[in-house]
Order: sequence, then structure tokens, then C-alpha cells
Amino acid sequence: MKSYIVAISGASGSIYGIRLLEELLHHSEKIHLCISPQAFLILKTETGIDWSGKTPVSIEKKIQKYYASKNIHFYSNNNLAAPIASGSFPAGGMFVVPCSMKTLAGIANGYAANLIERAADVTLKEGRKLILSPREMPFSAIHLENMLKLSRIGVTIAPPVPAFYQKPRNINDIVDFVIGKILDSAGLSHNLFTRWK
Repeated sequence: MKSYIVAISGASGSIYGIRLLEELLHHSEKIHLCISPQAFLILKTETGIDWSGKTPVSIEKKIQKYYASKNIHFYSNNNLAAPIASGSFPAGGMFVVPCSMKTLAGIANGYAANLIERAADVTLKEGRKLILSPREMPFSAIHLENMLKLSRIGVTIAPPVPAFYQKPRNINDIVDFVIGKILDSAGLSHNLFTRWK
């Protein structure tokens, strides 16, 4: 089983990041998680989950308690000395779910001003799978150009756009469909939705 890097940036759709982590725990020996400072407030606003804390250790304990798993390791977004900032760190790939337009722009232009952007930059230079799930529509021409730039170099752009052929009954079914499609993009098996027949 591989280790994966997951980032939750400051954009609407934090519920997708929460659900992705839950599913990835079935596929990985370790998840390396980074959450942007803005994402903590959005996470609490949208889901009621409060993972904020004074230290990375206190945040990590909250996250591990939430998932009842010690297999998630948390890093502060300003910790550019974290292991995931290095190309020598082995990882099966990286997910940024949700991905803010600021984070998208930083990744697209190699800015690497924080750990999320640096880890994505390293993922790219090492030729590993990078999957970005942009925040809610609409997108400006600048946003689309950044996505196209990244798509052309092999990044998977996976906006959280649901389908309805599986007849979702509630928001959880919609979230599961989106996460299922993201897992498909990473080549990971799941049974989160009924496939088209």
C-alpha cells in the first residue's frame, strides 16, 4: 500500500476533502495531510468540524480522533521543511481537494510559497500523479488557462461536478459520486456509486 499526500485548501467544498480522507484510509499505509489556514474556518462553517488548534500536534490529534486512525499525519502549511516538501519523499500521488484558485495559480506557475504548493511542485517534478479538484463555478479565463496549463503537463483536473444517472437520494450520495470519480482518476478501486450500465 502506498502513502498519499492530501491537501485541503481554503475553498468551498471541504466536505469532499473530509470524505476523500476517509476513503483513502482504505488504500494507504499513511496519509500526509496539509490544510491551509483559511480552510479551517471554511471547514467549520460548511461541516461543523473544528480541527483548529494551537500546534500541529494538537491538530493532528483531533484529526486522528475524528477518523479513529493513527495513519494520518498532519503538517502546517508554513512548514517548508516537512518531509513532503522533498522529492526524495516517497508518495503514490497527491490530491488537492478542494483546490482554491489561489492554490491552483501557485501550482500552475511554480510559485511554491507554502507547503501545499511546494508538495504539488515536487509531485510534478517527480512525475507522480497530481489531482486537483477546483472550487465551485464559475471559472474566469485566468482560472481556465491555469487548469489547461496544468492539464497539458499531466495534472488531472477533477471539478466536483456530479452526475445523476445513479439517482442520488441525498447529499452524501452526491459527495460519494464525486469522491468515487476522484479515486477513479487515481486508479483506486471503490464501490461508492453504481456505474452506468
